[in-house]
Amino acid sequence: MVTKRDYYKVLGVKKDADQKRIKDTFRQLALKYHPDRNKEPGAEEKFKEIAEAYAVLSDPKKRKEYDNRGFAAVSGFSQEDLFSGINFDEIFGGGGFGFDVGGFGGGLFDSFFHRGRQREIRGEDIRVEIVVPLNKIATGGNEQINISHLRVCPDCKGSRSAPGTEPRTCTNCNGTGKLINTRREGNISYQQIRTCPVCMGKGHFIDNPCTTCGATGQIDNPETLTIKIPAGAEEGMVLRIPSHGRPSRETDGNPGDLLVIVRTAYDPRFERSGADLWHTKTIGLTDAVLGVEIEISTLEGTVTVSVPAGTQHNAVLRLGGKGLPHFGEESRGDIYLRMNIHIPEHLSDEEQRLYKQLRKLSTRKIDTP
Repeated sequence: MVTKRDYYKVLGVKKDADQKRIKDTFRQLALKYHPDRNKEPGAEEKFKEIAEAYAVLSDPKKRKEYDNRGFAAVSGFSQEDLFSGINFDEIFGGGGFGFDVGGFGGGLFDSFFHRGRQREIRGEDIRVEIVVPLNKIATGGNEQINISHLRVCPDCKGSRSAPGTEPRTCTNCNGTGKLINTRREGNISYQQIRTCPVCMGKGHFIDNPCTTCGATGQIDNPETLTIKIPAGAEEGMVLRIPSHGRPSRETDGNPGDLLVIVRTAYDPRFERSGADLWHTKTIGLTDAVLGVEIEISTLEGTVTVSVPAGTQHNAVLRLGGKGLPHFGEESRGDIYLRMNIHIPEHLSDEEQRLYKQLRKLSTRKIDTP
């Protein structure tokens, strides 16, 4: 299972960084971690992570979607979708780097796009959302999900023929599913391609269909998976589980991946904002004026907080280091308490008398030079 880090953190730029800053930072990091230059373990994976972050943040449309919806906004993009619009030769032009700069555009990135070889026909990815309690976001842990999806038939291995038999090749088209007629007129050659009318373009016949899958080559496969939630998992983080997606259309192709999008479950105590947690606490007017000690719930238990005298409505108090862990870091966010001052609506006669006295005292104090 592969977890993704926030793209801004990967590049080490702020969220309001302009395109020049993003491009310059990517260029520096890519030169540092390019596998032709950096032979340390993990350098190539680091390089790919940097390149993916740049591919999203350098595209204004993708960046806007990512800012609004996190990894869920780009989870459906293939690597070719991400990288195809980037001119790496322009970014790394000029030479003088101590290695083959052309490798950026035609070497390592060829493996992203599968250039120079036939692209493997891979199954589609499956995207599901998992709602995780806040306490488990804080500590990390396992969650189970139930999914039902198609997989290659274990008996016929996707051939659609009964075990021990093979599809019969159409002799009319030699298994291609197409008929090609070629004719020449002078120096010009013409080709007419049409679907084979005998096999209807399939290229073969199933004489002994597989009974397990009904000659579809696929079966429905309900399964329960245990997902490891990392501590501090960010809202919208995508956890990629390889080979648990839909099967390939080709018998020798690999299945897609399962993309698990992490969502934070509603918690009546807090509202999440990144690694910070917000809580609204209502206190009485007298407590706001005189100060008071209150009990506040945190992720680890209850703590006592001193509300200073003279606290105003909507004032915010901070409990440092009591929030969620920052993903991939040892530091933690904070808990912020937004103070709500309750103004009494119905007063007893005694309360009205005391408030009137207080008003007289307050007026005298204001009038005193």
